This record gives sequence, structure tokens and C-alpha cells, in this order.
Amino acid sequence: MKLAIKLFLIILVSQCACQVFHLTDACLPGVSPNRLIILVTLNPENIKMNTKKTITAFVHLGSVINDYLLFDDEFKKLGAKDDLRILHEAVVESSKANPWFIRENIHFSLRNIASTLTEEKLQSFLSPYITTGDRRNSPKKVGVVMAGNIPLVGFHDFLCVLLSGNQFVGKLSSDDNKLIPAFGEILINNEPSLASGIRFCESKLTNFEAVIATGSSNTSRYFEYYFGKYPHIIRKSRNGVAVLNGNESDEDLAGLADDIFSYFGQGCRNVSKIFIPENVEPDFIMKGFGENNSIIYHNKYNNNYDYYKSIYLINSIKFFDFNTLLLTEETAFSSPISVIYFERYNDLDSLKTYLDSQLERIQCIVTNERIFEDRVAFGKSQMPELHDFADGVDTMAFLMDLA
Repeated sequence: MKLAIKLFLIILVSQCACQVFHLTDACLPGVSPNRLIILVTLNPENIKMNTKKTITAFVHLGSVINDYLLFDDEFKKLGAKDDLRILHEAVVESSKANPWFIRENIHFSLRNIASTLTEEKLQSFLSPYITTGDRRNSPKKVGVVMAGNIPLVGFHDFLCVLLSGNQFVGKLSSDDNKLIPAFGEILINNEPSLASGIRFCESKLTNFEAVIATGSSNTSRYFEYYFGKYPHIIRKSRNGVAVLNGNESDEDLAGLADDIFSYFGQGCRNVSKIFIPENVEPDFIMKGFGENNSIIYHNKYNNNYDYYKSIYLINSIKFFDFNTLLLTEETAFSSPISVIYFERYNDLDSLKTYLDSQLERIQCIVTNERIFEDRVAFGKSQMPELHDFADGVDTMAFLMDLA
């Protein structure tokens, strides 16, 4: 029996690229330790990802997330399956490792992701790209450098790479290196063929043929230098803005508060700046902040609030103090944690022209004004749909067109 297994492995390794990892190594962070895994990666020309199976695996992932959110810590009493345990452990470890990743914010991200992982939504999302040519007969290794500013910020890239039939090679941020690998393990448990298309590395990104890299405006210059010779998408810093008219309802303002405070304002889709008419006092937005008062009790957020309040007082900079947030007039788009910038406008058409000229700095525009065609409703900035591509760059088209 042992001889037969040995011969089988020799034949298998001779035909495939084989990697053996102890899961205590850094190759697959967040995966249960003390296991020995043999990752057998077939040569790309022999791999054909099955779209239907991939979609089914992601639908299963969505179900696991929903079950976890329903039972959370109580799932242990129900005889939890491995997938629930994997997700639970990743959430617990993430919240311990990163003080900004409080359980509420991780759950918020999980809830939004699960809402997109239905068969209908995934089929609808993928259908326009199948007609442009299916690349699954020649999958490419796509290196994905992920940010770590909010929980699971790189999930959409992870999803797109696998749905496109390419192979995912992930370089995780140290701030968020537990949750996506947990997703990978859950997917592989449901569809083992995906094991050949998912790889994580904490060290230098290697063995890739195309790149999707997300970072700041500073790191993007390094990305251009290192990855410029490969097919690539490189993303820089962007922010959400809100355009108000002074007639927003209490519900609108409560939604705006969510757009500002969710993830402590650290996401690229969070509103960091508001534009208000000349004849409106900006403190009217405070009416919507009631449900977010507890944010000030978060130690790191409160430290930022106290710091910037002191800076503004020392430098005699005028600001509005909402007890949980500081509002100050500023032309810049990107505000620090606990601070929102505002700017006044006279004419909506002129403001539209100005914002159109600044699109490389803007991720989304939250407003009720119909003049903004791609506007986002109040309270929805951090609830993107599958087709809401970061920076307006169609990730799926890029992946499907890889030669």
C-alpha cells in the first residue's frame, strides 16, 4: 500500500508543479495550523477553471457568512461545521491583531459581501464578459497586492481573479492577513479544484504574469517601477465626497453619518469631504450623528480626535466640534481620521465641472443631485455592488483580456 502511494506521488509530481507547506509557515496565514498540505499546481495549459463550479463555491461561501452572522459565537452550541469554525477563528484573530478591525466593522464587511454572493448576482455580473472571449484555457497567474485599511478590502479582486478563470497570487497586508485566506480555505473545502488557483505569500510577490496593486499615492510610484512591465492595474489614494443642498432629510443625514463613520472613515469610499451651498451653515449635518456617538470611545479614534482638536486650537484654525467629529474648511479631499473637510459652492453646474476635473482623486460622490449621473445614495457609499469597480477601472475586463 505504501509503495503504491509512493509511486502515485512520483507520477503526480512528475506531471505537475508541486509545493508542500506546513501551515505554520507564512505561506497561508490564517489557516488552521499543524497541518501538512500538498498543493499540486497543474501546468497552466492543462487547467480549465469551471465557471459554474467557481460560482457555486462562492455561493456556498455566502451561505457560510450568513450562517456565521446569524449565530456568531453561538454556533459552537450547534455543532459547528469546519467552515464556520474557520471563519469564526479568522474574525477573532483579525480583531485581536488589528485594533481598527472591531467585530462590528468586520461583520459589516461580511454582511455586504454575503449580499453579493448569490447565484443570480454572480451570473449577472459575469455574463457580459463571457461573450468577449473566455480565457480559461490559458489562465494567468495574477499577483494581487492588497491594502489593509478596512476588513476584506481586497475581496473584490480575489473574486474577480477566480471568476475570470485566472490564478490568484495574493500579497496580503499585515493589517488584514486572516480573513481572505479563511475565504480561500472555505472555497477549497467546497470545490477542491480551486486549490490550484489560490496562493498566498507574505514575503516578496513572485511567479506572476499580471498585477493588481492597491496602495497610497506614494506607494503607487513604487508599484509602477516594479510592476510596470507587466499587464497591471495600479490604484492610488481616493476618497468619497458628498454634495449637499441643505434640504437633506433626517434619513439622508443619518445615511451621511454612516458614510463618514463606517470603518472609522478609513475606506476609500468613506466620505472625507462635503460640499455645501454658500448660504447653508455646515453644522446642520450634525442632526444625523446621534447613532454614531459611541465611536468616540474607541481609544485610537479618540486619540486622533484629541490630537487634531489640539492642533486646530493651537493654530487658531476655525472648526466645528461635534464631539465625535471635527469639521473644518479645507480645499483638500483627503481628511485625517476624526476630521471631515468642507468647502462651499455657489453654483451646482460649476461644482460639477470642478469635480469632473478631479475624478482621479474621487472614489464616489454621495448626493441626491441628479446632475451627478454616477451618484451614490446616502448611507450606501460602503455598500458597493459587484459592478462598482474601484477607481472606475473594469477589473473583469482587464482579467478576461489577459493574453
